Amino acid sequence: MARTAQSSFKRPSHRSKKSAGGLPNVTAIEQVDTSYLQTLLGYNARRAALTIIEGFLERMAEFGLRPVDFSVMSVIQHNPGVTSRQLCAALNLLPPNLVGLIQSLEARGLIHRLPHPTDGRAMGLHPTPEGAALMQQAEQAATDLEIERSSRLTPTQRKTLLDLLQKIYL
Repeated sequence: MARTAQSSFKRPSHRSKKSAGGLPNVTAIEQVDTSYLQTLLGYNARRAALTIIEGFLERMAEFGLRPVDFSVMSVIQHNPGVTSRQLCAALNLLPPNLVGLIQSLEARGLIHRLPHPTDGRAMGLHPTPEGAALMQQAEQAATDLEIERSSRLTPTQRKTLLDLLQKIYL
């Protein structure tokens, strides 16, 4: 049986019966029924994401990172020498969207480009010492936030949730 979420939001409801004047009878809603929405994976995923993203934005502002910057830097941090093409594939980004982002991270001194060892046309992306230090702190902040925001889950439940979500997009 689906749960009904409590909310202080009250809006009028229109019944199908018409009043004597032909207008619908209007009643006040005491409890908003979101039981159908709670059966939707997208709705629940979005609600969970919003719970985490709000805090993520606040914490990453300290490091000057937006979510996409954090993701790109994390992949570069854990895969020194990764190419832009590989980054796009791993993060589902469009190449034109990555160009400016890479330039910005490079201008901030967080990454640098080096020739790829086997593909003369490609450049490998590497974290600078400053970028690596920043990401070590940012990743710790992200981990701490996720642990805080998922505190109602046991470690096993958290791992199961991650595994199930990844089955959808991997």
